[in-house]
Amino acid sequence: MRIALPAQIDEHAFADCDPSIAVGEMRGETMGTTWSLRFVLPRNGAVEAAEIRAAIEARLAGIVDQMSHWEPRSLLCRFNRAAPGSWTTLPDDFARVIHAGLAIADASEGAFDPAIGRLVDIWGFGPPGPQPRPDAEAIDTARAASGFTRLVWEPETRRLRQPGDLALDFSGIAKGYAVDAVADLLAGMGIVHALVEIGGELVGRGVRPDGEPWWVDLETPPGLPDMPMRIALHGLAVATSGNYRRGEHTIDPRTGQPTENGLASVSVLAPSAMMADGLTSALTVLGPVAGLHLATRRGIAARFVTNHGGAPSELLSPALEAMLAD
Repeated sequence: MRIALPAQIDEHAFADCDPSIAVGEMRGETMGTTWSLRFVLPRNGAVEAAEIRAAIEARLAGIVDQMSHWEPRSLLCRFNRAAPGSWTTLPDDFARVIHAGLAIADASEGAFDPAIGRLVDIWGFGPPGPQPRPDAEAIDTARAASGFTRLVWEPETRRLRQPGDLALDFSGIAKGYAVDAVADLLAGMGIVHALVEIGGELVGRGVRPDGEPWWVDLETPPGLPDMPMRIALHGLAVATSGNYRRGEHTIDPRTGQPTENGLASVSVLAPSAMMADGLTSALTVLGPVAGLHLATRRGIAARFVTNHGGAPSELLSPALEAMLAD
């Protein structure tokens, strides 16, 4: 078993370790998928399980209310319907996601794009549901209305301009943000040791009561030989993307077409689940060659699993190789 360790370990996280303390667990549903939590209650017992669940559900509901492209009354959907040239002042959550999304879009030269809602819809992956395969004219029309470069974003004022008929879609980054948001919420309640997961995206904070990190095994796509790798999620997040997880196709924002690059899955390790989620989406589109080049150039810890003609292989970026224990 290969083991990947974080570059830095917080020595203070071990101060209150006690193997006799039980690890709590919770589960629920959100964003069309499930969430799960493993946590260590603070010693002072100032918070109850029911309070934790209620706080998590409220936090997730608030994120959905802002960023769901399935809920017509969400802020994102209202922005998508806004008049051309209109400005929307964004709340903090939405502002953080669009800011990070635009940064990843720029770094990946558009392989990740939070403004391809029209393309998502015509390919049948959005709220309208399954659609006939779009023709070239429909794709060109949707591409003309799409693209992060059409947006005007003012970080200082948190204002975002609708250029007209542009549709945001945060499905490649919002789950990761929600994972971070829940972990931050728990920390604010005094729960500093936790493993948070939503739809397969995870972040680990602190350590287990026995002093061990939150161990997570990277997924290998079904039908391929096992490629075991275990990650110590200590101040670290991981996201995995692939058609076996996110549906039949991933759209390349640059062409408007589904990707066909022989890539079975991509996993990314990053300090935040939001960045891991967004970068995984970008690398999935780029594929094993261009994706590995970007990961190498940007210091991204990534694993690519390919399956060309039934011959699976694995590629690791230098940043991930550096994390592997000797």
